[in-house]
Amino acid sequence: MPIPVNIEDLLNKRKLESNRIEFKRGWNPDKIYRTICAFANDFDNIGGGYVLVGVEEENGVAKRPVVGVPMEDLDSIQRDMIGYNNKIEPYYMPRVDVQEVDGRYVLIIWIPAGVNRPYNVRVRVTANQSPCKWYVRSGTNTIEAKGEVLDELREMANRIPFDERGNEQIDTTDLSPALVLDYLQTVGSRLAQNFDTKPFTEILNQMDLLIGPTERRLVKNVAAMMFSKNPAKFFPVTQIDIVVFPEGCVENPNNMIEIPKIVGPVPEMIKQTLDYIRTNVIKKRIVKPRDKAESTTYFNYPYQAIEEAVVNALYHRDYQEREPVEITIEPNKISILSYAGPDRSISSEAIRKAERLKSRRYRNRRLGDFLKELRLSEGRATGIPTIQDELRRNGSAPASIETDDDRTYFLIEIPCRDGFVERMDLSAGTSIEAINEAINEAINKNALAVLLEIAKSPRIKRKALLSQINISKATLERAIKLLSSELLNLIEYQGSLKTGGYVLTEKGETFVKSQQNKS
Repeated sequence: MPIPVNIEDLLNKRKLESNRIEFKRGWNPDKIYRTICAFANDFDNIGGGYVLVGVEEENGVAKRPVVGVPMEDLDSIQRDMIGYNNKIEPYYMPRVDVQEVDGRYVLIIWIPAGVNRPYNVRVRVTANQSPCKWYVRSGTNTIEAKGEVLDELREMANRIPFDERGNEQIDTTDLSPALVLDYLQTVGSRLAQNFDTKPFTEILNQMDLLIGPTERRLVKNVAAMMFSKNPAKFFPVTQIDIVVFPEGCVENPNNMIEIPKIVGPVPEMIKQTLDYIRTNVIKKRIVKPRDKAESTTYFNYPYQAIEEAVVNALYHRDYQEREPVEITIEPNKISILSYAGPDRSISSEAIRKAERLKSRRYRNRRLGDFLKELRLSEGRATGIPTIQDELRRNGSAPASIETDDDRTYFLIEIPCRDGFVERMDLSAGTSIEAINEAINEAINKNALAVLLEIAKSPRIKRKALLSQINISKATLERAIKLLSSELLNLIEYQGSLKTGGYVLTEKGETFVKSQQNKS
């Protein structure tokens, strides 16, 4: 593919820093791939670099005329590179171009900063077996990353939030100028005043939505999250699914209403979701106490709590996960499930208390800034405290938070205020036959499949269940929640987080046996 800079500028080290260009007289794949690895790691964030094969260096610039690469070798070199690229971990593919200079051919290898840093490569890519090492640039040299340098290199992935990374798949044409202008006008930015007179790329650049060297500007992920009409093009399954169980997912999971999926840029998804809940779910009651002159107003769900939970789900969502944000609405609660879960910097105790979750790392720091500008999020780890405060003011029970030992999901359950809910009850005195009948009515085929798999493999974990049963993560979570609910109590988690797993309760064993006897 054509390189984005002029070949003469490279040869004379014009317009680009000299440490971004390396000349190689001949094709030496072992040494060249160490340099490719170093440029891909881009330890100093200079934007990657270029390797020119067939060029000798003299006094810091290319010696003219260039040595060149024999034309008959060019095809075989490029074929070999396909295999050598597989010896970089994670996989990385440099760009290759061939240009004629001084009547000879120069092989240009363009190595942009990798989006999945850090990278390592085999010391000898030409050998069948060779150790892997990490490399970085030090000035104009390629060196092995060791000690503190290696530690810092390994931390690079954590230092760059996902939403701030450049994405090669996103083009500026994928962004909607109308959405950008609407945002600028909403927040009162002066950029809106000259929007029609400036190039769109300049507007994006001033908004810090582009990254990379001047010759290869990449659009940041957050730009598509905010200003693409179809962000799912780049982040599959970026959507909100709303499922309503009028009688409860435990009481009657077969009575289910699926609302059409909500898609679009993140602010629009938030707006549509909240509009639906405000119109169709939230109810108000006014009570006039006998001993007070003023009446009291309360809601089944305080709107501010729901708003905060929905915003948090999209703010902290892992946009690399191919799972939707799922909102389950039942008579007694609203559950919001998102992937992945809270990071390891948040303690298990903080999650259990569900009071304040303060993370030291953010997946989408910039997305949070945009939502804050739109007054959809306050940031500063105030989401959970706001939810709990609003529930307390409404006279509701506190929300609860759940995740698993691998922190793969985040589930928040917001209870309905007392006085709005009527629930079915299976008392302890109910007969075994009646309980089994009620269970049969409550369990759908997915939940039954999960139950039977646990019966076959006691102490099984979620990952193993997913591999054995062809269902989504969200469906599995619903099934586990149903089967372990207080109402059914068919399964439970036993053992430590690392070594434990799901088993049948005594009630679950009785029910499974009854099913086996029927068959």
